[in-house]
Amino acid sequence: MNRIAVITMGVKLDNENGYTRFRFLPEFLVEKGYEVDLITSSFQHWAKEHRNIKDINKNRYPFRLRFIEEPGYKKNIDLRRIHSHGVAAKNLKKMLEQDGDYDLIYCEIPPNDVALSAAEYAHEHGIPFVVDVNDLWPEAMQMVIDIPVISRLLFYPLLRDAEKVYKLCSGVIGTSDEYAGRPFKRNPRDIPKETVYVGNEINAFDDGAEANMQDVNKGSDEFWVTYAGTIGTSYDIRTMVQAADELKKKGYSDIYFKILGGGPLKDELETYAKSLEGNVEFAGYVPYEKMAAYLKKSDILVNSFVKKAPQSIVNKIGDYLAAGKPMINTCSSIEFKDKVISDGFGINIEAEDKQVLADAILKLYNNQEKREVMGRRAREIAEEQFDRPHSYNKIVKLISELMKKD
Repeated sequence: MNRIAVITMGVKLDNENGYTRFRFLPEFLVEKGYEVDLITSSFQHWAKEHRNIKDINKNRYPFRLRFIEEPGYKKNIDLRRIHSHGVAAKNLKKMLEQDGDYDLIYCEIPPNDVALSAAEYAHEHGIPFVVDVNDLWPEAMQMVIDIPVISRLLFYPLLRDAEKVYKLCSGVIGTSDEYAGRPFKRNPRDIPKETVYVGNEINAFDDGAEANMQDVNKGSDEFWVTYAGTIGTSYDIRTMVQAADELKKKGYSDIYFKILGGGPLKDELETYAKSLEGNVEFAGYVPYEKMAAYLKKSDILVNSFVKKAPQSIVNKIGDYLAAGKPMINTCSSIEFKDKVISDGFGINIEAEDKQVLADAILKLYNNQEKREVMGRRAREIAEEQFDRPHSYNKIVKLISELMKKD
C-alpha cells in the first residue's frame, strides 16, 4: 500500500473550528486505498491555543495523526506567527528525518517555510512532492503592510521560500487557476497541475442546513443580505454596515444584514454598526451546519473584499453556491469576476462603495425572477465544480500519475 504524507498547519479536527479541506482530503485518499499520515500543528490556528494531544488521540481517525510542535501566536499577522512557523519548519524536518519513508508528500503552502522543509526533504530523498497553493504569501501580507521598499525587504524571506518550493515541486494543485499558475510565474516547468476549488461536501451542507432551519428564525417579511467568513483586513464588512444604514434611511426597514463569523475587526465593526441606523446583526462564529441554514434562508449573499485584497476563489464560495442564492461579488480577482458573469450566478460591483452596494442590493431586491435564476445557476455550479467527492478525484489522479512515474 502506498504511503502518503499530507501536511497542513490548519485543519479542523473533531470538536474544533476551522477549515475542512485538509480533513476531507486524507479521508478521501484513505477511501481510495492509500495509507495516509496527516501531519499538522500542535497549535490550533483558529482557537489560538495549543491542542490537547492526549484528548485528540482518544478519537478515531481513518488516517494516522502526527503533530509538529510550535510555540504559537496571538494574531494572524504577527511577528510571533512568523517565528512560530520557523520553529515548526525545523521540527517538521526533524520529524521527517526520524520517520519519513513516504511514497509521496502532499503539502499546503503557506506557510512557506514549513512547505520548504517538506519540499527539501522530498527532493533529498527522491520522493514526489505536490504543493497545494491555498493562498499567496507574501502577496496577501503586503496588502496589510504596504510600505515602499520596507515591505519588500520585510517579506523577502517569504518570497524566497515560496520560489524554492515551486522549483522543487513535482506537481501543483491550486484552489484557483491563478493559484495553480503561481508556481510557474518565475519557474516555467513541464509538471502536472490542476485547479481544484476548496469546495465542500454538498450532502453534508444540505443535511446541516435541514437540521438547523428551525433554529434560524426569519420573519416572513424580512429580506436577508448575508456575509459568512472572517471579519478581518481583507474583508470589506464596513461597507456592508454603511450600505445597511443607507437602505434603512431610504425606508427599506425589511432589509436585514447578517454577518456570520469572527475575526480581529469584529468588535470594532459591531460597535460601528450600533452607531448607525441599519439592521445589522453580528452573529459571531456559527457552527458549519447552522451557517448552512443561515445561507439557505438568506436572499442575497455577499462575497465582500476590499479593493487591494489578493484573494481569488476562497473557501466560502462553495458554501455560497450550494445555498442556491444570488451573489454580489466585490473581490477584484479577474478570474473570479469572469466566473461570476460566465456562470451566471451573480453580479460584480466595485468594492468599498456603500452606494454601489446598496444599489446592487436593491436591483436584486426588486427582481425576484433574476434572483431565482441566479440562485439556480449557483446550485448547478456547486454540484458540477465544487462538490468534493467529485472534484477531488483530480487530486487523486495527479497523485497516482506521479507515483507511477516514480
